[in-house]
Amino acid sequence: MTETRPTICRYCPAHCGVLATIENGRITKVSGDPDNPLYRGYSCVKGRALPEQHYDPARLLSSMARSEDGGHRPIASGQAMDEIAAKVGALVERHGPRCVAMYVGTNTLPYPAAPGFAHAWLRGVRTPMFFTSNTIDQPGKQIAAALHGAWHGGDQSFEDADTWLMVGLNPVIAKSSGAPCHNPAQRLKEAVSRGMKLIVVDPRRSETARRAHIHLQPRPGEDPTILAGLLHVIIEEGLYDRAFIEENVEGFDAVAEQVKAFTPDYVAARAGVPAEQVLEAARVFAGGKRGGVYCGTGPNFATRGTLSEYLGRVLASLCGRWARPGDKVLRPNVMLPAFTAKAQPYPPYPGWGFGEQLRIRNLADTAAGLPTAALADEILGDGEGRVRALVCMGSSPMMAWPDQSKAFAALQKLELLVTIDPVMSPTARLADYVIAPKLTLETPGMTQSIEMLKYFGPGLGLARPYAQYSPKLVDPPEGSDLLEEWEFFYGLSQRMGIEVQQIMFYGWGQHIESPPQIFPIDMENKPTTDQIFELMTQGARVPFEEVKRHPHGHIFEDIDDVVQPRDPECEIKLDAGEPHMMAELSDVRAENFEASHGDPRYRFRLIPRRADAFVNSSGRTIKKLLGNRPYNPAFMHPEDLQDLGVGGGDVVRISSEHGTILGVVEEDADLRRGVVSMTHGFGGNPTDEADVREIGSNTGMLMSVEAEYDPASGMPRMGAIPVAVEPDSPS
Repeated sequence: MTETRPTICRYCPAHCGVLATIENGRITKVSGDPDNPLYRGYSCVKGRALPEQHYDPARLLSSMARSEDGGHRPIASGQAMDEIAAKVGALVERHGPRCVAMYVGTNTLPYPAAPGFAHAWLRGVRTPMFFTSNTIDQPGKQIAAALHGAWHGGDQSFEDADTWLMVGLNPVIAKSSGAPCHNPAQRLKEAVSRGMKLIVVDPRRSETARRAHIHLQPRPGEDPTILAGLLHVIIEEGLYDRAFIEENVEGFDAVAEQVKAFTPDYVAARAGVPAEQVLEAARVFAGGKRGGVYCGTGPNFATRGTLSEYLGRVLASLCGRWARPGDKVLRPNVMLPAFTAKAQPYPPYPGWGFGEQLRIRNLADTAAGLPTAALADEILGDGEGRVRALVCMGSSPMMAWPDQSKAFAALQKLELLVTIDPVMSPTARLADYVIAPKLTLETPGMTQSIEMLKYFGPGLGLARPYAQYSPKLVDPPEGSDLLEEWEFFYGLSQRMGIEVQQIMFYGWGQHIESPPQIFPIDMENKPTTDQIFELMTQGARVPFEEVKRHPHGHIFEDIDDVVQPRDPECEIKLDAGEPHMMAELSDVRAENFEASHGDPRYRFRLIPRRADAFVNSSGRTIKKLLGNRPYNPAFMHPEDLQDLGVGGGDVVRISSEHGTILGVVEEDADLRRGVVSMTHGFGGNPTDEADVREIGSNTGMLMSVEAEYDPASGMPRMGAIPVAVEPDSPS
């Protein structure tokens, strides 16, 4: 029997509506859904590989436990939960709750019920040690929003923008932010065709930059310099929105003073871009009436990600690029409670230094969460409060954490390491227990978690009042013993006597659109996933049952909210001259950039690169995605390869002050000279002896969490890394 059913591809944050072909209970094909009103038949290579993911020969069909010989043996999921619950309880009794930590990665988005259950279990253990990938990816977004203040009415629409500035992001490939996630390449093409002037700042002429009206191709790591230069021109030439600033912004004089020294000529000399381009970019952006500013992984991976994000917000505010009264609300809630958007600021608040105080580098909680870059040290350190047990969900820390050598030592020192993983990843091979999960098409799904991404930064989430629900389509493989992530934490909670309460927050930082809702879970009678979804969508703008009535997804056009005027009594203003950020910008100007860029030992800069076939480390066992290249190439300009005496396909040694990796070089004439571009999330554990051509290399080996790091988030230099490149000599 063959049938075709609509569903949601949950491989990445785009959550495209797709069609799945099922033959005799097995997924055989996934393709775009032409009847989906938002995605309109679009799909990408990752979504089309969902059958290969579900039936991957490397997939675990049962949980695994470490055996006495150091390997792993299958274990029943119930027994695994029994043993883990007992071991966590014993550790807490001996060392206190803080000895237990959790790390959650980006691959939790496909399973909306999981994060709430995981956090509820952690609260039940009474430990504050909750870490996420947020603070080793783009923490500057939330910290900058805290320092600058956010805009209650939201950002302006891409659909009617006449200018758009993207700094170090490539939505054509990443499909997460900067342009609408529903077929971003097509959306960009349409916008440029109607006259939108796209400005891109990127050391590579990326797939997005090829569509740009202006492409500034700077030295890596100079994003704050360029943004300050744009602000200099806009302020010097009086191109800012005086009325908007007078009503909504304070700190104008402070930022004006700081950017005085960032003249076009200075920016040109430091960032390596023509001064005329800086002038033109500033005039084009300020000359438009509507638009947006978005920073991505590139500037956030460099050491001053928070400053870049902050300056981006200041640029948007000085040009009045926030939604005005009467504008249609860009991201109205659908599967979340309704709210009234107003054309006024949320007040700034502290970006860091509150909550749990870590024992490392004077770091504490931040607006983006606890600093994940400090977690390895929290495990390795001695004394009271040391982390002894770690539970991981939705990520492979050995692939994701910076400073891989330290991460490797830390995970080996743990007394208990538990990871939820569909394959024996490098992290799973170090774990005491590996919980084998069900995959997306074996579980129900909904778009609520993607809708909530708007709280993480401008440009994220669904830009239309769209929602979709999908039931599970197939059963897990016959004879398997698999759990949904939430079932694992439900089972642990039962065994440890923890009452699970899901808490739903609708807002960000200290700014909540609606009061938090608390949903007690029946701990005697296990609920279904759909019943949990019903609890999670209580009070939603559109009832859960109504969303389910539209299997191909639906745009709820009757939601026609407009931004309301500012409250008459509102005196809140956005802060364009926050003292910490102004001091950091002053430090940038005081740097000896000529010495830095001219260091003959490390004359190249390594930058991150998104890959169309992967989301971080996900997909690396799927042959359809890997093709004939199971490694992450070290892309370099052809003239740089010629100078090194190597050619495409050769192996080179890439060294920083902190470590060395091998890379298989490939030509990329779209790169700026002096740049090495590699995808993160590849490689194995440091002791693995596999050939680089088989697994690639982990760029985390080139990083140190102790050397250069953001003083707020603790995020170290993960991009714009000074490196040396030389041919690999045969051993």
